[in-house]
Amino acid sequence: MASSDSPVLIVGLSNPGTIYAQTRHNAGAMLIDELCERVTPMPAQVSVHKKTNTEVAELAPGRLSSRRTILARTRGFMNVSGGPVKALATYYGVKPSDIFIAYDELDLDFGAIRLRLGGGDHGHNGLKSVTKSLGTPDYNRLAIGIGRPPGRQAPADFVLKPFSKTEFTELPIVLADAADELLAALS
Repeated sequence: MASSDSPVLIVGLSNPGTIYAQTRHNAGAMLIDELCERVTPMPAQVSVHKKTNTEVAELAPGRLSSRRTILARTRGFMNVSGGPVKALATYYGVKPSDIFIAYDELDLDFGAIRLRLGGGDHGHNGLKSVTKSLGTPDYNRLAIGIGRPPGRQAPADFVLKPFSKTEFTELPIVLADAADELLAALS
């Protein structure tokens, strides 16, 4: 999916603060944490990148994949993720086709993973913001399934709730599977 002549940028969409840290909407940031743990020989540490309002770990080729890799978590709210993603892409010289956005997806059952280039936003405001800021939908999307809300619960409320106890127990496996799929696409 990605070309080898520029770095690859992997961004986990999320909301800031401890109140949102364990919520479904922060599945993208949780994936970045999983990828940081996989970096060898020592886990990667993210640091604040003030020019882009993100947290970033810059990895040389061979530390996580065969390509130079930029791992990032947004520090602003989900609905305005596009500005920081565009700023990262500009700063590091990354083409849209080498950008991977990890996000929570209501339209996939909990635990399902889907990686694709381009497509619609399915009502996800983070993706809408990224597409608008990049000026194209032609970037990679790693959807992490969180399922639909139960009963008549509003989707906006559901995504801001923590995972259930059962889901939280299974979440490390889901994130590992998502990381495996992403890294396989980069190899």
